[in-house]
Amino acid sequence: MDAHYEQVMAARERLDEGPPRAYFAYSTILDRAAFEEWRHQHGYDFFDLPAGTRAEALDLGLVYDFPSRWWGGRVAGLEDRAGSLVHGVLFEIAPKDWPIVQHKEGAITHMCVEREVRVRTDAGERAATAFTTAPGRRSADGPVSPRFVEALVRGARAAGLPEGWIEALGRGG
Repeated sequence: MDAHYEQVMAARERLDEGPPRAYFAYSTILDRAAFEEWRHQHGYDFFDLPAGTRAEALDLGLVYDFPSRWWGGRVAGLEDRAGSLVHGVLFEIAPKDWPIVQHKEGAITHMCVEREVRVRTDAGERAATAFTTAPGRRSADGPVSPRFVEALVRGARAAGLPEGWIEALGRGG
């Protein structure tokens, strides 16, 4: 557990029931092993992601723009890129669980920020929230993290994302 656990739990207590939030996940949260390790280390064994739906975020691309000490190299965020797609999974997250997602994605520690994205699923297009590198934290310094790329590939494969996407992820930027 880290110092942010109490902050997250207090935020959960303040939140009322309400409609779920649409969350577009494209990163290591899709890798079950990495997610379970994080969840256990931070005291959230009670939390699990609900079932999700494969989705494409429209007019976006991946960019390896955050040097992470934990991952040992740069990790991915999003950038506006007309005509491009980022494949991932759309989840419906209960309001009381949103602070856990914020913690996992790095918003609590100000590494990442929330941003609205437009996603397409078999049911059509809609808005969702994704996380990307905080503008003041972006950097191209250092290599892309091979361990991060391996987790991206495992997660994309487990989520059943397109093989061409998985191959592109494996090339690591």
